[in-house]
Amino acid sequence: MYRAMTRSINILVEPTYLEDQSEPDQDYYVWAYHVTIENCGQETVRLRSRYWKITDAAGCVHEVRGPGVVGEQPLLHPGEKFEYTSGTPLGAPSGIMFGNYEMETERGEKFEVDIPAFSLDSPHAKRMLH
Repeated sequence: MYRAMTRSINILVEPTYLEDQSEPDQDYYVWAYHVTIENCGQETVRLRSRYWKITDAAGCVHEVRGPGVVGEQPLLHPGEKFEYTSGTPLGAPSGIMFGNYEMETERGEKFEVDIPAFSLDSPHAKRMLH
C-alpha cells in the first residue's frame, strides 16, 4: 500500500496486477488500483479534478487529466472517506504512476493533494538486484 498526506487529506493506493485481463504475448498488461481518500482535517472539501502521469518500463508516458474520479466529484466532510477502483493498461510488464487531485474548500479555495507514486509490477517484469 502506498500513502501520501497533503493538508490533512490522506491518500492510500493499492495496485493489483490483473493476470486474467492481460495478454503478455501481445505486450498488454493491466492493473487495477484501489484508492482511498480520507479527510483527516477540519474543513469540508470536494474533489474537483485529477491528474495522472503513467510511465511504463519502456519509457512511454501517458498523462490523464479530467474532472472528478470515476464520474464523481465527491464531497468529503471531516472524518469521511471516499473509495474507488480504476485501472490502467501498459505496453510493458511494469511501470509507475503518480499524480494529484485538485480539491476545493467550501470557501472556494483550491489546492492540490499529492497521489503517491506507486509501482505497477507484473510477474512478467524482469527483476534486478541493486
